Amino acid sequence: MSEWTSEQLSKFKQADDFHVSPYYDDGKTFGTPTWIWSVVVDDGLYIRAWNGQKSKWYNSAITQKAGKISLAGHEYQVNFAPIINDAELTDKINAAYESKYDGSSYLPPMVAEGPISATVIVTPK
Repeated sequence: MSEWTSEQLSKFKQADDFHVSPYYDDGKTFGTPTWIWSVVVDDGLYIRAWNGQKSKWYNSAITQKAGKISLAGHEYQVNFAPIINDAELTDKINAAYESKYDGSSYLPPMVAEGPISATVIVTPK
């Protein structure tokens, strides 16, 4: 698995322009970009689906396991993998969301059960 550079992670940590485009079912065509929140924890880039596992982009990302993102002024081809049953990591991701998006009325739902169940790690191809 490839890793993000420390410079990329530093930029990602501050950026608020994340757009996710998992592949469509054909595995070749990128989906419509969807703006979402992202956080950096340790050396990983994480995203969550607002509508939990019912989210269209989430289901495409988990099924296709790849696509592209736009973040911090650049596009990247990436892989997606779900985060399942990792309480310690979930707590760190929640804390990162709470720190980065403090004061937003959208924050409480993002650290609730539905979105938590649709947490994805994003890694470069």
